[in-house]
Amino acid sequence: MSLTVLTHACRLRSLCRLQRIQSHMMSSQPEPEVLLQRVGRAGVITMNRPKVLNALNLSMIRQIYPQLKEWEADSDTDLVIIKAVGGKAFCAGGDIRAVTEAGKVGDPLSEDFFREEYILNHAIGTCKKPYVALIDGITMGGGVGLSVHGRFRVATEKTLFAMPETGIGLFPDVGGGHFLPRLQGKLGLFLALTGFRLKGRDVHRAGVATHFVDSSKMADLEQELVKCPSVDDVSKVLDSYQNQSSLGSDKPFTLEKHLADIDRLFSADSVEQIMDNLRAEGSEFTTKQAETLSRMSPTSLKMTFKQLQLGGALSLKDVLIMEYRLSQACMRGHDFYEGVRAVLVDKDQSPRWSPSSLEQVSEQDVDSCFSSLGPKDLVL
Repeated sequence: MSLTVLTHACRLRSLCRLQRIQSHMMSSQPEPEVLLQRVGRAGVITMNRPKVLNALNLSMIRQIYPQLKEWEADSDTDLVIIKAVGGKAFCAGGDIRAVTEAGKVGDPLSEDFFREEYILNHAIGTCKKPYVALIDGITMGGGVGLSVHGRFRVATEKTLFAMPETGIGLFPDVGGGHFLPRLQGKLGLFLALTGFRLKGRDVHRAGVATHFVDSSKMADLEQELVKCPSVDDVSKVLDSYQNQSSLGSDKPFTLEKHLADIDRLFSADSVEQIMDNLRAEGSEFTTKQAETLSRMSPTSLKMTFKQLQLGGALSLKDVLIMEYRLSQACMRGHDFYEGVRAVLVDKDQSPRWSPSSLEQVSEQDVDSCFSSLGPKDLVL
């Protein structure tokens, strides 16, 4: 074989090998984490990380925010819809493990994630176009922030809502200090401190969702929504689908018989007083709630109590500025890292909180968490 032919053969083999490698790389490339599409008159955001229950990370936030602002300014876009793939979760929360690792080593992600997430939450809450969140599945933490501040939130029988942050040494952020105190009576404070889970139609009954629609009807609902030219049309379509949805309508609100007790026992001047009230009541329900609270981070409970006390009288903007200060206090503290270790990493469910009791958390400790960060404060 001549040298020229041999050279060509080698090149051809190399080219084929390169093409195979490229083909493999292309086929094994991960799916986009979030899909951003124009469908009809709607901008549609689709969370696309089903294997991690569509957990929200900084990369997704950085894709969603500019697109949302663009659609808000676009005269050809009449509404924004946010949904998720996978059938199990809308969004189970933020990418807490990545934030934890960053916080341990002083990586800027522990600042950037919260800052940019809260900026997105504010953009959703102030969006001039109708914003429709289809919360079909688990909706916690960061997923609540992506949905609850929008004009319309549609729950299904698969929806599982909770703000369980006090159990990992955090607090119900993403604007929790704004929407929770605005729920009926002391229900928001109860949900914030205990992390109680609401399911299905109860998410609507509690006031977290604006509508309830059977999960089987969601695809048809979306097809109609993308044609809606106005907020009135969106409202009419949602009302129509809610009227056609009967799943769970024969069962009362899970917390109905406890609402009066929640209002009475959680109307207190401190978390310690709430604990005393629950223990003194002595019913099966109140004893269970006292046990739940005894497992939470004492610092988080006191921080959350004050967060909701203040948040009830603040705008969403001012709440998010306050919550950014709290997030950075948690990054500087102990309990967040310990809570993530116990619940998400080692999964021994036995966090060692410091301080370990409510009595050891002073008012000064709590107040310092709310202090201004000066030039590092969140700007909205």
